[in-house]
Amino acid sequence: MTEKLLRVEEAAERIGWKPATIRAKILRREITYVKLGRSVRIPESAIMRLIEENTIPARAEVRR
Repeated sequence: MTEKLLRVEEAAERIGWKPATIRAKILRREITYVKLGRSVRIPESAIMRLIEENTIPARAEVRR
């Protein structure tokens, strides 16, 4: 099965960023992307990895 490739706008929407931020990360090669002719696509796994790498776990469970 092939992985889903997202347009820049779709990737930005998934993580709540502006498309310009995604494009800047592409230019700095901070995010994996696929270039098909003039089209740029971001693998869904790259977005998931970005989320995982920037997730900060809680120290302890909060009691109420």
